[in-house]
Amino acid sequence: MKLQQLRFLAAVVQNELNVTAAAAKLCATQPAVSKQLKLLEDELGFKIFVRTGRTLTSVTQPGERIVAHALKILREAQNIRSVSDEFKHADCGSLSIGTTHTQARYALPTVIKQFRSKYPHVQFHLHQGTSEQIAEMAKTDRIEFAIATGSRELFGSHTLLPWYRWHRRIIVPREHPLATVRKPALRQLAEFPIVTYVFSFTGPSSLHETFARAGLRADVALTARDADVIKTYVRLGLGVGIVASVALDGEEDADLVSLDAEHLFPVHTTWIGFKRGGLLRSYMYDFMQLLAPHLARRLVDRAAASESQQEVDALFGGIELPLR
Repeated sequence: MKLQQLRFLAAVVQNELNVTAAAAKLCATQPAVSKQLKLLEDELGFKIFVRTGRTLTSVTQPGERIVAHALKILREAQNIRSVSDEFKHADCGSLSIGTTHTQARYALPTVIKQFRSKYPHVQFHLHQGTSEQIAEMAKTDRIEFAIATGSRELFGSHTLLPWYRWHRRIIVPREHPLATVRKPALRQLAEFPIVTYVFSFTGPSSLHETFARAGLRADVALTARDADVIKTYVRLGLGVGIVASVALDGEEDADLVSLDAEHLFPVHTTWIGFKRGGLLRSYMYDFMQLLAPHLARRLVDRAAASESQQEVDALFGGIELPLR
Protein backbone atom coordinates (compact mmCIF):
# COMPACT_ATOMS: atom_id res chain seq x y z
CA MET A 1 0.00 0.00 0.00
CA LYS A 2 1.42 3.35 -1.07
CA LEU A 3 0.65 6.88 0.03
CA GLN A 4 0.17 7.79 -3.63
CA GLN A 5 -2.61 5.21 -3.92
CA LEU A 6 -4.37 6.80 -0.97
CA ARG A 7 -4.03 10.21 -2.62
CA PHE A 8 -5.59 8.80 -5.79
CA LEU A 9 -8.40 7.26 -3.73
CA ALA A 10 -9.11 10.52 -1.90
CA ALA A 11 -9.07 12.54 -5.13
CA VAL A 12 -11.60 10.22 -6.76
CA VAL A 13 -13.96 10.46 -3.79
CA GLN A 14 -13.54 14.25 -3.59
CA ASN A 15 -14.37 14.53 -7.30
CA GLU A 16 -17.64 12.60 -6.99
CA LEU A 17 -16.12 9.34 -8.32
CA ASN A 18 -15.06 11.00 -11.57
CA VAL A 19 -11.69 9.39 -12.33
CA THR A 20 -10.95 11.75 -15.22
CA ALA A 21 -11.50 14.83 -13.04
CA ALA A 22 -9.42 13.29 -10.23
CA ALA A 23 -6.57 12.54 -12.65
CA ALA A 24 -6.61 16.12 -13.94
CA LYS A 25 -6.45 17.46 -10.39
CA LEU A 26 -3.49 15.21 -9.62
CA CYS A 27 -1.74 15.97 -12.94
CA ALA A 28 -1.89 12.25 -13.71
CA THR A 29 -3.49 10.18 -16.46
CA GLN A 30 -6.84 8.46 -16.07
CA PRO A 31 -5.36 4.98 -16.79
CA ALA A 32 -2.69 5.54 -14.13
CA VAL A 33 -5.28 6.43 -11.50
CA SER A 34 -7.51 3.48 -12.44
CA LYS A 35 -4.53 1.09 -12.32
CA GLN A 36 -3.46 2.23 -8.84
CA LEU A 37 -7.00 1.92 -7.51
CA LYS A 38 -7.21 -1.60 -8.91
CA LEU A 39 -3.86 -2.51 -7.33
CA LEU A 40 -5.08 -1.17 -3.99
CA GLU A 41 -8.28 -3.22 -4.21
CA ASP A 42 -6.27 -6.34 -5.12
CA GLU A 43 -4.03 -5.83 -2.09
CA LEU A 44 -7.00 -5.30 0.23
CA GLY A 45 -8.89 -8.28 -1.17
CA PHE A 46 -12.22 -6.53 -1.72
CA LYS A 47 -13.79 -3.85 -3.89
CA ILE A 48 -13.71 -0.23 -2.75
CA PHE A 49 -16.03 0.90 -5.52
CA VAL A 50 -19.15 -0.41 -7.20
CA ARG A 51 -18.70 -0.28 -10.97
CA THR A 52 -21.03 -0.23 -13.95
CA GLY A 53 -18.77 -1.04 -16.84
CA ARG A 54 -15.79 1.26 -16.38
CA THR A 55 -17.78 3.86 -14.45
CA LEU A 56 -17.55 4.12 -10.66
CA THR A 57 -21.09 4.44 -9.32
CA SER A 58 -20.72 4.27 -5.54
CA VAL A 59 -18.44 3.32 -2.64
CA THR A 60 -18.91 -0.11 -1.04
CA GLN A 61 -19.55 -0.45 2.69
CA PRO A 62 -15.99 -1.65 3.48
CA GLY A 63 -14.77 0.96 1.00
CA GLU A 64 -16.32 3.70 3.14
CA ARG A 65 -14.14 2.61 6.03
CA ILE A 66 -11.04 2.55 3.83
CA VAL A 67 -11.80 6.06 2.56
CA ALA A 68 -12.17 7.34 6.14
CA HIS A 69 -8.82 5.85 7.16
CA ALA A 70 -7.15 7.09 3.98
CA LEU A 71 -8.32 10.64 4.60
CA LYS A 72 -7.04 10.45 8.16
CA ILE A 73 -3.62 9.23 7.00
CA LEU A 74 -3.41 11.93 4.34
CA ARG A 75 -4.46 14.54 6.89
CA GLU A 76 -1.63 13.48 9.20
CA ALA A 77 0.81 13.54 6.28
CA GLN A 78 -0.38 17.06 5.50
CA ASN A 79 0.11 18.01 9.15
CA ILE A 80 3.74 16.90 8.90
CA ARG A 81 4.23 18.99 5.76
CA SER A 82 2.45 21.91 7.39
CA VAL A 83 4.82 21.85 10.38
CA SER A 84 7.70 22.18 7.94
CA ASP A 85 5.95 24.93 6.00
CA GLU A 86 5.12 26.73 9.23
CA PHE A 87 8.79 27.23 9.95
CA LYS A 88 10.02 27.70 6.38
CA HIS A 89 7.17 29.68 4.84
CA ALA A 90 4.93 31.10 7.56
CA ASP A 91 3.12 33.44 5.18
CA CYS A 92 2.56 31.00 2.29
CA GLY A 93 0.04 28.23 1.75
CA SER A 94 -3.66 27.93 1.04
CA LEU A 95 -6.92 28.27 2.92
CA SER A 96 -10.19 26.72 1.76
CA ILE A 97 -13.49 27.68 3.38
CA GLY A 98 -16.94 26.19 2.88
CA THR A 99 -19.81 28.49 3.79
CA THR A 100 -23.31 29.64 2.89
CA HIS A 101 -24.16 32.39 0.43
CA THR A 102 -25.22 34.77 3.21
CA GLN A 103 -21.84 34.55 4.95
CA ALA A 104 -19.87 34.71 1.69
CA ARG A 105 -21.85 37.67 0.37
CA TYR A 106 -22.40 39.76 3.50
CA ALA A 107 -20.30 38.69 6.50
CA LEU A 108 -16.95 37.64 5.01
CA PRO A 109 -15.89 40.19 2.32
CA THR A 110 -14.26 42.68 4.72
CA VAL A 111 -12.52 39.90 6.65
CA ILE A 112 -11.20 38.25 3.49
CA LYS A 113 -9.96 41.60 2.16
CA GLN A 114 -8.04 42.21 5.40
CA PHE A 115 -6.68 38.67 5.35
CA ARG A 116 -5.51 38.91 1.72
CA SER A 117 -3.83 42.22 2.49
CA LYS A 118 -1.88 40.61 5.33
CA TYR A 119 -1.21 37.29 3.53
CA PRO A 120 -0.96 38.00 -0.23
CA HIS A 121 0.86 34.71 -0.82
CA VAL A 122 -1.84 32.52 0.73
CA GLN A 123 -4.24 31.14 -1.88
CA PHE A 124 -7.81 31.63 -0.71
CA HIS A 125 -10.59 29.31 -1.90
CA LEU A 126 -14.21 30.13 -1.06
CA HIS A 127 -16.81 27.38 -1.62
CA GLN A 128 -20.53 28.05 -1.21
CA GLY A 129 -23.33 25.60 -0.49
CA THR A 130 -26.03 24.43 1.89
CA SER A 131 -25.10 23.07 5.33
CA GLU A 132 -25.32 19.54 3.93
CA GLN A 133 -22.98 20.41 1.05
CA ILE A 134 -20.52 22.10 3.40
CA ALA A 135 -20.56 19.01 5.63
CA GLU A 136 -19.74 16.84 2.62
CA MET A 137 -16.82 19.14 1.73
CA ALA A 138 -15.58 18.86 5.31
CA LYS A 139 -15.98 15.08 5.34
CA THR A 140 -13.77 14.70 2.28
CA ASP A 141 -11.19 17.25 3.48
CA ARG A 142 -11.83 19.76 0.70
CA ILE A 143 -11.96 22.63 3.20
CA GLU A 144 -10.02 23.69 6.29
CA PHE A 145 -12.82 25.80 7.77
CA ALA A 146 -16.59 25.35 7.69
CA ILE A 147 -18.74 28.40 8.45
CA ALA A 148 -22.48 27.98 8.89
CA THR A 149 -25.47 28.57 11.17
CA GLY A 150 -27.12 25.70 13.01
CA SER A 151 -26.87 22.14 11.59
CA ARG A 152 -24.16 21.37 14.16
CA GLU A 153 -25.14 17.68 14.12
CA LEU A 154 -23.62 17.42 10.63
CA PHE A 155 -20.15 18.32 11.94
CA GLY A 156 -19.54 15.78 14.68
CA SER A 157 -15.82 15.49 13.84
CA HIS A 158 -15.28 19.24 14.04
CA THR A 159 -14.55 21.77 16.76
CA LEU A 160 -17.16 24.51 16.36
CA LEU A 161 -16.44 28.02 17.65
CA PRO A 162 -19.19 30.66 17.93
CA TRP A 163 -18.61 33.71 15.72
CA TYR A 164 -21.61 36.07 15.98
CA ARG A 165 -25.36 36.17 16.68
CA TRP A 166 -28.09 37.44 14.39
CA HIS A 167 -31.86 37.75 14.15
CA ARG A 168 -34.25 37.28 11.28
CA ARG A 169 -35.77 40.32 9.58
CA ILE A 170 -39.02 40.57 7.64
CA ILE A 171 -38.81 42.37 4.29
CA VAL A 172 -41.68 43.63 2.15
CA PRO A 173 -42.15 46.13 -0.71
CA ARG A 174 -43.06 49.65 0.42
CA GLU A 175 -46.66 49.27 -0.79
CA HIS A 176 -47.23 46.00 1.12
CA PRO A 177 -49.93 45.96 3.88
CA LEU A 178 -47.28 45.04 6.49
CA ALA A 179 -44.97 47.91 5.52
CA THR A 180 -46.44 50.22 8.16
CA VAL A 181 -46.56 47.62 10.93
CA ARG A 182 -43.60 48.18 13.24
CA LYS A 183 -43.59 44.73 14.85
CA PRO A 184 -45.87 42.29 12.98
CA ALA A 185 -47.53 39.55 14.99
CA LEU A 186 -47.08 35.94 13.92
CA ARG A 187 -50.78 35.75 13.04
CA GLN A 188 -50.40 38.74 10.69
CA LEU A 189 -47.39 37.08 9.04
CA ALA A 190 -49.35 33.85 8.55
CA GLU A 191 -51.84 35.72 6.34
CA PHE A 192 -49.27 36.10 3.55
CA PRO A 193 -47.09 33.74 1.44
CA ILE A 194 -43.53 33.53 2.74
CA VAL A 195 -40.25 33.59 0.81
CA THR A 196 -37.27 32.40 2.84
CA TYR A 197 -34.18 30.21 3.03
CA VAL A 198 -34.02 26.57 1.96
CA PHE A 199 -34.82 24.33 4.92
CA SER A 200 -32.35 21.77 6.24
CA PHE A 201 -33.00 18.14 5.35
CA THR A 202 -31.58 16.93 8.66
CA GLY A 203 -34.19 18.18 11.07
CA PRO A 204 -37.36 20.20 11.58
CA SER A 205 -37.40 23.83 10.47
CA SER A 206 -37.31 26.35 13.33
CA LEU A 207 -39.58 28.61 11.25
CA HIS A 208 -42.26 25.93 10.88
CA GLU A 209 -41.91 25.02 14.57
CA THR A 210 -42.44 28.66 15.59
CA PHE A 211 -45.69 28.86 13.65
CA ALA A 212 -46.84 25.44 14.85
CA ARG A 213 -46.35 26.38 18.52
CA ALA A 214 -48.73 29.29 17.94
CA GLY A 215 -51.27 27.00 16.29
CA LEU A 216 -50.55 28.53 12.88
CA ARG A 217 -49.26 27.27 9.55
CA ALA A 218 -46.56 29.02 7.53
CA ASP A 219 -47.56 29.40 3.88
CA VAL A 220 -44.09 29.01 2.34
CA ALA A 221 -44.37 30.02 -1.31
CA LEU A 222 -40.69 29.78 -2.25
CA THR A 223 -37.35 28.89 -0.70
CA ALA A 224 -33.84 29.72 -1.89
CA ARG A 225 -30.33 29.43 -0.48
CA ASP A 226 -29.44 32.94 -1.67
CA ALA A 227 -30.68 36.01 0.24
CA ASP A 228 -30.39 38.11 -2.93
CA VAL A 229 -32.72 35.67 -4.71
CA ILE A 230 -35.20 35.93 -1.84
CA LYS A 231 -35.18 39.73 -2.11
CA THR A 232 -35.72 39.51 -5.88
CA TYR A 233 -38.90 37.47 -5.47
CA VAL A 234 -40.13 39.70 -2.67
CA ARG A 235 -39.79 42.63 -5.08
CA LEU A 236 -41.83 40.66 -7.61
CA GLY A 237 -44.64 40.31 -5.08
CA LEU A 238 -44.39 36.55 -4.50
CA GLY A 239 -44.51 36.92 -0.74
CA VAL A 240 -43.13 38.31 2.49
CA GLY A 241 -39.38 37.73 2.82
CA ILE A 242 -37.68 36.39 5.95
CA VAL A 243 -33.89 36.80 5.84
CA ALA A 244 -30.88 37.12 8.12
CA SER A 245 -30.34 40.61 9.52
CA VAL A 246 -26.79 40.57 8.17
CA ALA A 247 -28.13 40.10 4.61
CA LEU A 248 -29.64 43.58 4.39
CA ASP A 249 -27.89 46.52 2.77
CA GLY A 250 -29.20 49.99 3.56
CA GLU A 251 -28.45 51.37 0.09
CA GLU A 252 -29.08 48.38 -2.16
CA ASP A 253 -32.29 47.45 -0.36
CA ALA A 254 -33.66 50.98 0.05
CA ASP A 255 -36.76 49.99 -1.96
CA LEU A 256 -37.71 47.40 0.66
CA VAL A 257 -39.07 47.89 4.17
CA SER A 258 -37.23 45.90 6.84
CA LEU A 259 -39.30 44.92 9.87
CA ASP A 260 -38.12 43.67 13.24
CA ALA A 261 -38.72 39.93 13.81
CA GLU A 262 -36.64 39.54 16.97
CA HIS A 263 -39.85 39.11 19.00
CA LEU A 264 -41.02 36.27 16.71
CA PHE A 265 -38.02 34.05 16.05
CA PRO A 266 -35.08 32.84 18.19
CA VAL A 267 -31.61 34.32 17.89
CA HIS A 268 -29.18 32.36 15.68
CA THR A 269 -25.45 31.79 16.08
CA THR A 270 -23.06 31.52 13.17
CA TRP A 271 -19.99 29.41 13.89
CA ILE A 272 -16.63 28.51 12.35
CA GLY A 273 -15.40 24.92 12.59
CA PHE A 274 -12.25 22.95 11.87
CA LYS A 275 -11.51 19.23 11.87
CA ARG A 276 -10.60 17.89 15.29
CA GLY A 277 -6.95 16.85 15.30
CA GLY A 278 -6.03 19.00 12.30
CA LEU A 279 -3.07 21.36 12.38
CA LEU A 280 -3.84 25.08 12.38
CA ARG A 281 -1.23 27.26 10.76
CA SER A 282 -0.47 30.78 12.01
CA TYR A 283 -2.40 32.47 9.25
CA MET A 284 -5.44 30.33 10.09
CA TYR A 285 -5.38 31.63 13.66
CA ASP A 286 -5.09 35.15 12.27
CA PHE A 287 -8.10 34.58 10.02
CA MET A 288 -10.22 33.61 13.02
CA GLN A 289 -8.94 36.61 14.97
CA LEU A 290 -10.03 38.85 12.08
CA LEU A 291 -13.52 37.33 12.31
CA ALA A 292 -13.97 38.35 15.95
CA PRO A 293 -11.74 39.51 18.85
CA HIS A 294 -12.91 36.68 21.11
CA LEU A 295 -11.42 34.05 18.74
CA ALA A 296 -7.92 34.62 20.10
CA ARG A 297 -5.27 31.95 19.59
CA ARG A 298 -5.09 31.05 23.28
CA LEU A 299 -8.82 30.33 23.44
CA VAL A 300 -8.87 28.54 20.07
CA ASP A 301 -6.08 26.23 21.28
CA ARG A 302 -8.03 25.43 24.43
CA ALA A 303 -11.08 24.64 22.33
CA ALA A 304 -9.04 22.45 19.97
CA ALA A 305 -7.73 20.48 22.97
CA SER A 306 -11.22 19.90 24.37
CA GLU A 307 -12.54 16.36 24.26
CA SER A 308 -16.12 17.26 23.32
CA GLN A 309 -18.18 20.02 21.77
CA GLN A 310 -19.91 20.44 25.14
CA GLU A 311 -16.56 21.48 26.63
CA VAL A 312 -16.06 23.96 23.79
CA ASP A 313 -19.53 25.43 24.36
CA ALA A 314 -18.78 25.82 28.07
CA LEU A 315 -15.48 27.52 27.22
CA PHE A 316 -17.32 30.24 25.28
CA GLY A 317 -20.37 30.28 27.56
CA GLY A 318 -19.41 33.48 29.37
CA ILE A 319 -18.42 35.43 26.25
CA GLU A 320 -20.77 38.05 24.85
CA LEU A 321 -20.85 37.35 21.11
CA PRO A 322 -21.16 40.17 18.58
CA LEU A 323 -24.73 40.84 17.44
CA ARG A 324 -25.13 41.74 13.77
